Amino acid sequence: MSVVEAVPSESAEPPASSPTTRQRLRAWRPQLTVALISLTLAVYETSGLWRDPLGRVLADNKGDQAWFEWLMGYGVYTLGHGTDPFYTTMMNAPLGVNLAANTSVTVYTTLFAPLTFLAGPQVTFVTILTLNLAGSAFAWFLFLRRFLVRSTVAAALGGIFIGFAPGFVSHANGHLNWTAGWVPAVVLWSVLKLREPGRWLRNGLTLGVLLAIGFSVAAEGLFFTALASAVFVTVWSLAPPTWREARDAAPTVLAALTTAAVVALGILSYPLYMHFDGPRTFTGTGFNQYHYAESLRSFVEYPNLSIAGWLGLGTDIAPNPTEETSYFGLFLMILVPVGIVTLWRRAAPGRRSTLAALSTVGVVFLVLSLGPGLKMTTALIGYDLPYAALMHLPLFDSALPARLALVVTCVIGIVLALLTERLLTEPMPSVAAHTAWAAGFAVALLPLVPLPVPTVSRVPEPAFIADGIWRDYVSDNGVMSELPFATTDMADGQRWQAYTMARGGKQFRIPAGYFLGPGGPDGIGQIGAKFRATDWMFFQAAYYNYRMPVDDRTREQARADFDYWDVEALYLPDEITGSHQPLYRTAVETIARDLLGEPEQVGDVLLWRIRPGLDPATSLTPR
Repeated sequence: MSVVEAVPSESAEPPASSPTTRQRLRAWRPQLTVALISLTLAVYETSGLWRDPLGRVLADNKGDQAWFEWLMGYGVYTLGHGTDPFYTTMMNAPLGVNLAANTSVTVYTTLFAPLTFLAGPQVTFVTILTLNLAGSAFAWFLFLRRFLVRSTVAAALGGIFIGFAPGFVSHANGHLNWTAGWVPAVVLWSVLKLREPGRWLRNGLTLGVLLAIGFSVAAEGLFFTALASAVFVTVWSLAPPTWREARDAAPTVLAALTTAAVVALGILSYPLYMHFDGPRTFTGTGFNQYHYAESLRSFVEYPNLSIAGWLGLGTDIAPNPTEETSYFGLFLMILVPVGIVTLWRRAAPGRRSTLAALSTVGVVFLVLSLGPGLKMTTALIGYDLPYAALMHLPLFDSALPARLALVVTCVIGIVLALLTERLLTEPMPSVAAHTAWAAGFAVALLPLVPLPVPTVSRVPEPAFIADGIWRDYVSDNGVMSELPFATTDMADGQRWQAYTMARGGKQFRIPAGYFLGPGGPDGIGQIGAKFRATDWMFFQAAYYNYRMPVDDRTREQARADFDYWDVEALYLPDEITGSHQPLYRTAVETIARDLLGEPEQVGDVLLWRIRPGLDPATSLTPR
């Protein structure tokens, strides 16, 4: 039936059987129920932050939370000042930071700018984190219900498993990009619709826009989605039962893909230029790809943020608490292949093509997630793996192999949905078989029920910053820094700037900061700015309690460093905090006094004004 024939004319009377509002709501009840469950679980997962968004911080990843809060503040600054969203000099003065080469979540910073302005970056951060988790589960539910299963229960189980799987819960410790599991779901939805005859233009336009959005939110995740799609489509298209279907759909799909590429490249032309060839771009990430890779044991171990972890069955073999990307547990790793075999035995030829393609994606990405070298736990055991041949190629050189296991997570969620529908809709040989399958699901999934991400109290924003007192001591867009200077290990100074940008009005820039930029060997990226002598001196004092002797030579070097940064003022709050350990404030104050002399007490901070080219004065030169 054509579209025209299916739609009644405007003058036609509505049929007597037209659904009532109550019937429409009843039809949407399953979707609304799953959406509510997903949102409830997401709020539970982030409940530690919701208790006090301004006073609590993620316990295991304060640095990344500070980075994303900074981005939220910069989003308000960008809209208010009309500045470049992909490059900034607000951080790492005077050089600046290429935000396009970093994780900049520009769509989020722009869409949520009103909330950031009204409530602060802290509230925006936890809001996006919560919506990411809920949206991921719900988007995968809709995808599964639309393309793979008819059972609402099966689709809900698969979607909720993916959205709150160990890997995504682990990344909830600070990553607004990697918790956006809804991105692959909506992109794959659009990819599967490309074959619709006669709709190549519309579907291509839709996919192009979604690719642009996905790039802005989670570029690395979008890259993985593209790789997984290519593997799936290739295997499915070459399978004997479906190759004719693939051949017939190829012209339509290619036309739609061409349209999508034109649209996406048109939207992303400037950010792509900035990412690959813009000022202060780089290759790689500064992270060791051998270290940030899964081990063989990681797939059968349990995550720490789970019931199993709470019972003492967790492990510490992950690179850090944010990178427990697989950790499915032994029983789930047994259940999934058994389930695939069970599905295969009763599957029609077309469904077997789907299962073959899906299994291939799972195996390929499991192997790639092991990284360039084989590890049983944390130590290499001497065997090169396929990723070793890819790790120096563009895009692969910037990826962390362990995160490829998130694709395996999605494959497992799809298999669970298919298997659940099979068990719910087809007769089993006996009650014992039903019981065995139910027990298998329970033993595999219940230990993975997640716990909320841990939080701790965070030091409050100094009144010197919050009340705008600093404006009396620094020019508009002048450079000012907290002591110690902001880094991934000491992010408070970056946080204070973020909150100031979110409030609007007069602003200050900071030297250094937590970001990715050039500076490593052979053009490889590194974390943060290259230390100069003065900020390294304060870092050592804060982190190691090392008090470097200060003499005229030290002061001369500090004068040159302050002149390079164009610093107008330095301040030391009553309390300073580290991202990974307590900091030594007394050591920082001692160094500052020895280097700069006696400070002014301004509100709740010690303040040193810096005269360009003059301060710190040598012992022979009066201030």
